This record gives sequence, C-alpha cells and structure tokens, in this order.
Amino acid sequence: MQIAKDLVACIEYTLTDDAGTVIDSSVGGEPLAYLHGAGNIIPGLEDALEGKKVGDSFKVSIAPADGYGEKNEGLMQVVPKEMFQGVDTIEVGMQFHAQTDHGMQVITVAAVDGSNITVDGNHPLAGQNLNFDVKVVEVRAASAEELDHGHVHGAGGHHH
Repeated sequence: MQIAKDLVACIEYTLTDDAGTVIDSSVGGEPLAYLHGAGNIIPGLEDALEGKKVGDSFKVSIAPADGYGEKNEGLMQVVPKEMFQGVDTIEVGMQFHAQTDHGMQVITVAAVDGSNITVDGNHPLAGQNLNFDVKVVEVRAASAEELDHGHVHGAGGHHH
C-alpha cells in the first residue's frame, strides 16, 4: 500500500540542520504516525512521503518555505521586562506562552538588554533547511474516527 490522502503512515525519522546537528529523532522510540493529507506534518515532508510504501528509506532536504516558513522579522518585538511578572531571571532561549491576536503562541526570548526584552514569535525552526532521514514502517487505512478528527489515534498519534 502506498502513502496517499486519508491513509495513516508511520515513519521513523531523524531531523538534522545543515550542520548535521540532530534536532529531533524518533529512532529508539515510537514511530511518528500521521494522517496523510490532513496537514499533520510540514508540507515538504508530506509531499516527499506521497507514494512511498513500507520499507522505503530516503533522505530529503526541506526548504523553509515548505517547512516552518521564512523568519518573519515582524514577529520580533521589544517588550519591557515588566511584562514577565513573576520571572526573576530572563535569559535568551527561554520560551513563554503569550496571548496574541492569533490566539495562544509560543514566544522565545531572543535578546536581553537591561529592561528591554526582545521576543521572537517565529517557530524555532523558521528560516532553516530541515534535513530528514526517513524510513516508512507502516501504512494503513485510517479509521472513520481518525478521518473525522483529522489525526491519528493510538500509538504514535493523538490520545484523547
């Protein structure tokens, strides 16, 4: 069975940046299960998986436009330290949840300059090439409930 829209695919993967640093990996854990065509994974990886079958292994480099997007400087903002009530020490790399016009969003501290804190609302992998080493380990029909919910249930998927 080949990976196609509305089928569940389970993959083992290792994700690296252009320097070869491992960013994420499922190796040694549960494979990632996703519903193909439902937007559960980045578009570039989903496109690369189309038509693959169990046992297929491949490497693919995904450009930012097909991953988490280009870095948007408009999502960078300088805010006063007072906005971080209850946080004694603010350091670069810390992440917080913030209510925005687009709902709840993760922001990352990009710079600390005295009482001025630069926060970044971009996804941490925005602007980066994403290099995947992938092996397809399972392809199956999705259940009616998975199709209705738009994601995989059970091992490697969503648990309600």
